[in-house]
Amino acid sequence: MNIVAVGSGPPIVIVPGIQGRWEWMKPAVDALAAGCRVITFSLADEPTCGGRFDPAHGFESYVDQISDAMDQAGVAKAAVCGVSYGGLIAAAFAARHPERVSSLLLVSAIPPAWAPDARVRFYLRAPVLLSPLFLVGSLRMYKEIAAATDGVLPGMAAAARHAFNALTHMFSPARMARRVHLLGPVNLDRELERVTAPTLVVTGEDALDRVVPTRLTHEYLRLWPDAQRATIRRTGHLGLITRPGDFAAVVVPFVKAAARTQERRRVV
Repeated sequence: MNIVAVGSGPPIVIVPGIQGRWEWMKPAVDALAAGCRVITFSLADEPTCGGRFDPAHGFESYVDQISDAMDQAGVAKAAVCGVSYGGLIAAAFAARHPERVSSLLLVSAIPPAWAPDARVRFYLRAPVLLSPLFLVGSLRMYKEIAAATDGVLPGMAAAARHAFNALTHMFSPARMARRVHLLGPVNLDRELERVTAPTLVVTGEDALDRVVPTRLTHEYLRLWPDAQRATIRRTGHLGLITRPGDFAAVVVPFVKAAARTQERRRVV
């Protein structure tokens, strides 16, 4: 499997969202690498990943991929961070492999009971045919990108950079649709009750997240009352991309504190 491992410090594994490409998260990867050892990858069924994906195994292939990446990087235990769709993957891994998770971070994550809304169901009818319309619809993200920058021209420049990154690391509408369908038989409610790792739930501002409403991500706070919560201001779903410095300022201290606690327990 092709993994990216950069930086030094306590290890953190980052699982990408439904588009599947780690490159979309590169601003966050670079920001986190200043304080952590970042390990990431594209989802297993991406051609660039080189990972193992068994259609019969479905969603579980993504969960198993975290173990594979950690083994390949020589890491026994790490913080595991899931973004959007990847949040559910990370949570499932934390439930099944608590011995390998020093902390869990869920970033604008879909909850266990997530179901596609009317907009998503529309695109699922013909994902490839409707992909041009999907791209046009992505312009709705400009408000969030503009809010994260100071001024109109910087906002336009930031939007152009993000668009260029997305186009040069193109998503597959068919694979994205398949990933939604793979959630159909997945039922993690009972499993996730077993998660004991220190957990941080990160969102942007509710008015700016046009992808996963923050109230859905905050369902994890009801599942785990001891979980911590953080909000990245002036952003919505794309905070780790549009405000990577602020994102790292929230994530790195949490990861380091959890790692120190784990080390003290190990010594004792």
